Parts: sequence; C-alpha cells; structure tokens
Amino acid sequence: MALHDQTRKTASGDSGRAASGDSGEIASRLLGWYDAHHRDLPWRIAPRELARGVRPDPYRIWLSEVMLQQTTVEAVKSYFRAFVQKWPDVEALAASPTEDVMKAWAGLGYYSRARNLKACADLVARQGGRFPDTQAALRELPGIGTYTAAAIAAIAFDQPAAVVDGNVERVVSRLFSIATPLSEAKGDIRTYVERMVPATRPGDFAQAMMDLGATICTPRRPRCMLCPLRDDCSATVSGDPEHFPVRLPKAEKPLRRGAAFVAVRADGAILLRKRAEKGLLGGMTEVPTTGWTARIDGATTDAAAPFPGDWRPAGRIGHVFTHFGLELDVFKSVAEGAAPAGHFWSLAHEISGEALPTVMKKVIEAAIPGATKKQRPH
Repeated sequence: MALHDQTRKTASGDSGRAASGDSGEIASRLLGWYDAHHRDLPWRIAPRELARGVRPDPYRIWLSEVMLQQTTVEAVKSYFRAFVQKWPDVEALAASPTEDVMKAWAGLGYYSRARNLKACADLVARQGGRFPDTQAALRELPGIGTYTAAAIAAIAFDQPAAVVDGNVERVVSRLFSIATPLSEAKGDIRTYVERMVPATRPGDFAQAMMDLGATICTPRRPRCMLCPLRDDCSATVSGDPEHFPVRLPKAEKPLRRGAAFVAVRADGAILLRKRAEKGLLGGMTEVPTTGWTARIDGATTDAAAPFPGDWRPAGRIGHVFTHFGLELDVFKSVAEGAAPAGHFWSLAHEISGEALPTVMKKVIEAAIPGATKKQRPH
C-alpha cells in the first residue's frame, strides 16, 4: 500500500500538515525541544557537550542499546553503571569469564542478549577494540540487528541512520495517522523516519524522537499540549492520538505448570545447577525444577523431586515470559552431604551474586524470604 494511502483523513478533510509538511522543519523543531528537554542518561552525551567537541563512546552506546532491548530505561541505569565500572571498555569485557557476565546480567532478562554481548565483545576485541562505524558492518557483529546497528551508527558515529524503536513507531504513527496495524506498517514507518532524518545531528535526532515518545507522546494520556510537533501531528488534529499505533488483538498466552525444589543446608547454602547453554534461560543458574518448557507442562508434585527428602510445600509463584505464563509449585527440604551430579551448593552470602533469572529468585524467595538479597559472609 502506498504511503499516502495509509494516512487517515482528518476531520478537516486533509491528512494533516505532517503528511505533506517540511520534514526539515519537523527535525528542526524536534532538535530545539531536545536541546532544552533531553533526558540525562548515564550513557548519553548531552547536546551542549557535543557542541564542545565531546564524542560518544561507541562501547557505552553499544552496551546501553543491547541492555535497553525489551527493558526499560529505569531498569537499565543501575545495570549499566555497574557494567562500566567493572568493565570500562570492550577489551575488559572480552577478558572477563562468561559466567561473570551472566551473573552481572541476572535480572535484566532475555539472557541470549548477555551471551551475544560477550561474543560481540570477544570479536571486537580481537579486531583491535574498535567498533565499525557503518550499519552494514555493525550488523555483522553478534547480537546486533537492524535497530541496534542504526542506533550505534547514528548516536556513536553521527551517521544519518533511521533509528526506529517502539517510541519512534508511536510518534510516527500519530504524526501521520497511520491506520495500518503496526505489525504490517513497520516498513512504511521506517520510510517516514528516513525522510525526516537530518543531515546534521542525526544522533541527536534519533535520541530526540525516542525521548519524545518516552516523555510526551506516551501510550496513554499523551501530553500533546507540550509537544513540539503538535501542529504537525495529524492524530492531534483529529483529536484521537491514543488510537495510534493501531494494533491487532493479542493472542492469549498459554499457561504452563511445573514444580521447583529448594534444598537448603543447615548453614544456609542452597542447591543449584546450571541450565543448558541453549534454549530458554540458557546458561543461567536455577534450583532443580521439573521439565516444563514453553510448549509442555512439567510435573507439579514432590514425587518429581531430584532426590528423596522431606519436601514441604512452600507456596506457588507465577512468572510471565514473552510467549507464555508459568506457575511453579515450590517445595523446600533440608539436606546435607555432597551435591548430586550436575549440582552445586551456593553459600548463603553467595546467592545474590549467582546468575539467577528473576523466575528463580521468585522461587527461592518463596521458600526462604530474603535469601536472594545481598548478605555479608559470616
């Protein structure tokens, strides 16, 4: 469908100023707003600093963009600060054991990102520690797709790349009243963005679009009166910005069931094991559980415990993954002796530093409240 066919008519009978307006003017207004209202983020070089000649560090931009995939800015800030303090450059990250990276990542979710992060750092370090400055070359690196390559190229290297994340999709859908469902309109949204990217300050333009979506053009109750693009926005003219972007109804997620087993020694150590490198939560640490997956349920009783013991019910936890929900019945038992094959004992003060995904922290907390919080060694 042609671009002009995807723009919903406004009440006045035209498609709004943005659809036929000057994209240069839109970029100029947006950059002026960004200069005054940009967010202060630990990986960002502010416009005033850029004007003084301070350049973004590609390592920090890459690290932040990988962390921000499927995760909120607020959740990422503390993780980012901890990472750059421990690993200030890509060579330091490459030199670190994968297990340490997974432990530092625990809680951010989507753990394949952490494995790809380490693989990418290893490759860049072997190639001299410098990230490539083009989208095509960046896409050749592990874990870097179209969006991340464009973001790094624009923000770190000032390349005129079209950076399109969820915030940008929402802004553009409203600017042009794109009536096609978002799942089908992504290519056209990218074309609009490509037309708007200015030749100067493309990195600031990309960050301005994302900031606008995050702080003004929000999913609910957008603050249109404060928007620098309100006079250009077709959806604002029509009076119905929350209608966009148009989404198809979501399919209901299946619910899977299983059981998890928290074995604890008298000294507070907890029995853990490492999951297979590939697959869901690959390479992460867990307590023993039954064989649930995204497609099948696991056993839900203590009959499936990893070894005989006095297993007592310790509650039930719920967790939502991208494609399914999960409920685990939690059982607890006191145990002694050597860990079974493929398992290990983690001392009480070490639990908080293990590579435990959020679902496993929930399991342990159900059985032993406070166990996953940082503790001092006795």
